[in-house]
Amino acid sequence: MDGHFVPNLTIGPPVVASIKEVAKIPLDVHLMIEEPAKWAQLYADAGADVLSFHYEATQSNFEETLAAFRSTGCKVGVAVNPPCGIEPLRPYLEGIDLVLVMSVHAGFGGQSFMPEVLDKVRQLRDWGFDGDVQMDGGITAKTAPSCAEAGANAFVAGTFLFRAPDMAAATTELRAAVQSAALT
Repeated sequence: MDGHFVPNLTIGPPVVASIKEVAKIPLDVHLMIEEPAKWAQLYADAGADVLSFHYEATQSNFEETLAAFRSTGCKVGVAVNPPCGIEPLRPYLEGIDLVLVMSVHAGFGGQSFMPEVLDKVRQLRDWGFDGDVQMDGGITAKTAPSCAEAGANAFVAGTFLFRAPDMAAATTELRAAVQSAALT
């Protein structure tokens, strides 16, 4: 987060590089910044395995931004905030590995899940998109099942997990809720 595209500030490439040194799982880096193409290679070099940018930050140069992200060698994700439709992404879905459907407005944790965005997930799957569909914002053991039923297969549950008194138990609860929804 750059304090411009969204009002918050967070970590940059040096912190990503430090995390990569100790991470045992792939790093999924979601850039909520203006001019993400300028930063794509820096984050890739820092150790990102998956690198996502916001469509809304790149409407005037989306194709160039997508090409810059593809050239990094990372898996490429495109994020959309709740007010943004997914229709502009349709012609490019073959070149996108992940669509990140924000279920809150990007920028601050602890917001309430917006169920109206689930139609975007359903639409992506109806179009035949077989890449990852990630949901971020207000994801809990209660909201994740509806996301999974709609077709999401990746979940960002920061507040739910980091504010839990027992993160391991909360992780188990979240996984069980998603798996039970996938069986129905």
